[in-house]
Amino acid sequence: MHATPGYHHVTITEARRTVYLAGQCPLDADGQVVRGDVLAQTDQVVANTATALATAGATPEDVVRTVIYVATEEREVLSAVWARLTASGIGTAFSTASTLLGVARLGYPGQLVELDVTAALR
Repeated sequence: MHATPGYHHVTITEARRTVYLAGQCPLDADGQVVRGDVLAQTDQVVANTATALATAGATPEDVVRTVIYVATEEREVLSAVWARLTASGIGTAFSTASTLLGVARLGYPGQLVELDVTAALR
């Protein structure tokens, strides 16, 4: 298999509890899409994901799968989001099985990023 930029092709775990987060969106506490570009939205997704994981008693190290959706066709934008995520406070979450997708549209008007996360607690 080909070398990867930081993630693994396969993640195997024996878990006593599994945590599935709903798609984490770049929404602020008022439920509004944060202002700014794709990286500002990525930062909000990171913050929301960290909060959701902590609420479930999980950490980024417990994450076994991520799917990242970015509303773009541009490889440079996808790469910038990947770099921002892997350098963030939840960066270790992206060292497991991970998929990065460019998509046509996401659920909220103006939304550019969404993150789907699965964690397994041992």
